Amino acid sequence: MLHSWPLASDVSHLSRFDNDDAELNTWAIAWVAHILPRAPLQLFEAPIFYPDAHTLAYSEHLLVPALLGAPLLWMGVSPPAVHNVLIILGLALSGWAMCLVMQRWTGSTAAGVIAGLLYAFNAHVLTRFPHLQAQHVEFFPLLLYALDRVLAPGRRRDAAWLAGAFVLQALCSNYLLVFITFAAVVAAAVRPADWWGAGRREVQLGLLMAAAIAAVVLAPFLWPYYVLSRDQGMVRSIEEVAAYSAGWRDYLVTAGRLHYAWWSHNFYESRTALFPGVAAITLAGGALVSGTAFRDPRARMALAIGALGVALSFGPGLPGYTWLHQHLPLLSGIRNAARWGWLGLASVSMLAGYGVAGLERVWFRSTAVADRPRRSRTWLAVCLVLGLMATAEAIRTPVGFTPFTRIAPIYDRLAAEPDVVLAEFPFYSGNTFNQNGRYVLNNTRSFRPLVNGYSGFQSSAYRQRARTLGSFPSAEAMAELKAIGVTHAVVHVDDMVKWAGRDGLARIEQVADLELVTEEDGIRLYRVR
Repeated sequence: MLHSWPLASDVSHLSRFDNDDAELNTWAIAWVAHILPRAPLQLFEAPIFYPDAHTLAYSEHLLVPALLGAPLLWMGVSPPAVHNVLIILGLALSGWAMCLVMQRWTGSTAAGVIAGLLYAFNAHVLTRFPHLQAQHVEFFPLLLYALDRVLAPGRRRDAAWLAGAFVLQALCSNYLLVFITFAAVVAAAVRPADWWGAGRREVQLGLLMAAAIAAVVLAPFLWPYYVLSRDQGMVRSIEEVAAYSAGWRDYLVTAGRLHYAWWSHNFYESRTALFPGVAAITLAGGALVSGTAFRDPRARMALAIGALGVALSFGPGLPGYTWLHQHLPLLSGIRNAARWGWLGLASVSMLAGYGVAGLERVWFRSTAVADRPRRSRTWLAVCLVLGLMATAEAIRTPVGFTPFTRIAPIYDRLAAEPDVVLAEFPFYSGNTFNQNGRYVLNNTRSFRPLVNGYSGFQSSAYRQRARTLGSFPSAEAMAELKAIGVTHAVVHVDDMVKWAGRDGLARIEQVADLELVTEEDGIRLYRVR
């Protein structure tokens, strides 16, 4: 709550709807909760971008966060409020998961707490409040824990836990699916003695079992994305990836108020925040200097994952990345290569935990029994200082949320109408495409088919349709509306004046095939005859 303040003070009326991605994600969690109890096989046949197919796959499906928020949505809590609760919940669960894993791996509660703070509240996560998936990384530490158990070797059920953690994290975000796939491979690769050679059959079977389970469970969720990439070319060009790749300056960017005011503002503009923090770097450096990062197989996994993430964050600037992009289907869907740097921050948080554990061992080494209470009290003070340092470096509160009041009541009327197909105007596309985000948010009141849409992808059919509907209320636009079965049109009066002028607004009243149903709050609802 501290790192997201003042969000917890009014979850119903604060938002990041200044960023249309937040509106899209709010709609997505509401859609998932709406459709799963009614027609789960229609999950990807979302109502936006009508009449296109598989439209949920135009962006992230956010299945796991949506399931976490579904009970609140079913009880009638508004989607924006649930979205805000899920931000706080994701931060809490992510920190808690890393704390538990690092406490188990190091035997140090202090190591777990510091690692959890650094993992959940890093510069990257705290600059991505509009992107709910960025806060929900709670299953990645559990994945690594289960992978270590399988390599130990563990029992067959450890392989099932590995598959479960992988699936849950993958169903939070497609980006995270790609990141954790590469992370799991490189983590196992730096421990060859644990799975390669004679006597390692059980480990190999466990890894294969986990991979098979994950593949079977994830296949139905990946299929729509495959269909779109095959039929509509929904892949990212290498030129587009290059534009969203990191440079060395990104690793100096943080929105933490302390560093931003002092020096980081010189690097911030249009960059991805990937600065780990001085405390994190120092503690992780302790694990490197002491050799723990190389000797301990779990720490070595963390180091390898971080090196992988940092390297891939440079995108085509990394030799071989273009080849990987062309030949690995998962990688071809990644546009923002700079986000690979999140793995680097996760790595630093784990190595910092090992650094704290090493410092704790040195602190208590050769301490007499009589001196232990005093040393323990002093150590607690040291840990509190470390935690405060990590928090002070990361904190950027108060976060700049924007007021949100309500979705206009006129959309409740649409929910009561049968067989509605809706188009909203102005009809945005091209450079103004993101302004459809509020239309998508409005759709949470009814989930009626909506011709408008917003996501990270536009089909060629949508672009063609938008060119025609952008001239509304022309004869061509009216013909297009009737051709695709639109029954109602919503006109936002002030925005329409900005879009087409008062003459354009006046022409709407002259169209015989548009019957005015009602006007409320500067929004007109028409029936298309």
